Amino acid sequence: MSQPNKKLRENGDGKQIGTHDGTFHCDEALACHLLKRLPRYQDHRVVRTRKPDLLADCDIVVDVGGQYDPATHRYDHHQRSFNETMSSLVPDKPWVTKLSSAGLVYLHFGQEIIANMLGEKADKKLCNVVYDKVYQNLIEEIDAIDNGVSQFDGSPRYLVTTNLSSRVGRLNPAWNEEDQDTNERFSKAMEMVGEEFEDRVRYYSQAWWPGRKLVQDALEARHAVDPSGEVILMEQVCPWKEHLFHLEKDMKVDPSIKYVLYPDQGGNWRVQCVPVATQSFESRLALPEEWRGVRDDELSKLSGIQTQQTQRDPGLRVRARLGIHRGKHDKGGRTPHGTGSSTDVLVMKVCVPKTNKQTNKQINKDNRTREGAILIAQRALQMCR
Repeated sequence: MSQPNKKLRENGDGKQIGTHDGTFHCDEALACHLLKRLPRYQDHRVVRTRKPDLLADCDIVVDVGGQYDPATHRYDHHQRSFNETMSSLVPDKPWVTKLSSAGLVYLHFGQEIIANMLGEKADKKLCNVVYDKVYQNLIEEIDAIDNGVSQFDGSPRYLVTTNLSSRVGRLNPAWNEEDQDTNERFSKAMEMVGEEFEDRVRYYSQAWWPGRKLVQDALEARHAVDPSGEVILMEQVCPWKEHLFHLEKDMKVDPSIKYVLYPDQGGNWRVQCVPVATQSFESRLALPEEWRGVRDDELSKLSGIQTQQTQRDPGLRVRARLGIHRGKHDKGGRTPHGTGSSTDVLVMKVCVPKTNKQTNKQINKDNRTREGAILIAQRALQMCR
């Protein structure tokens, strides 16, 4: 392949990142943002043009020019001969979606960008994990949309028009606007995608990844919760699903986990069914069918939890109040009864009679709802075998 202005690119004097002008898209906006996160490109000016002579003067070119040549820093994906994927270029990666300019730049520079963002204290394993998660949960979507790759076969049940690519597209001038200049709006697009990218890196490194240790600890202690080893209890809620599936394989957990118990932000405890897969709407072991649509005292009696708790400490006159919710509750948020969900979630509460208000602090301290959550999970296991 040709190597235009190789000398300029080697010594960094070009000071220009090239991409196409006119209507812009999410992939080149993100590609340009990613490049400007690197020290050697942070002061480069973005030149938007389709003129070959101007592109030839650029230190690096993305999404235009009809070339993919890492040696000369040309990263276009529109040429007919281009069919590269993350997997074809890096065989140990599983993703087979055709790359856009965002994916190409991320493939070649993403590891360095992630390492710079996480800092010197981040180990190589964390950098690799965050790199993969950001591609899987952000970059691949942009690659697919830009290349016209559908998520599924057939017609969608509903439209999704709020994804990042759609929001970037709406920054372009409308056909009947007087001002059709796209350069200033492209800068806004770069800022928008940059915020999204940085948010994903921050989330996966600072919130998602630390949750793995909590899930691992819960798995190691699972037989103390129930002898079957099919229930885990976490003293603090965190993103657990993906970690659970990975750790079950790594730790050779058998039988698999059916229920996860955790406290929510309101001080209640929740019993959540584990789905058959991270994005599945089917549970490994659903809660008993006869509990559905039943709430509070009626459900307490039906499940037997009220009797068991009263027998444990009758002096407190504590009764459990339960309600099955169908909704996504990974962070302990409330979802109205009856909404769509990936799994059943059962909410445990403890109600204190007015005459026993003085015991409320002691009840909370003794984690009566925690005990109730364990009992209800054990009861569900017995009923659903």
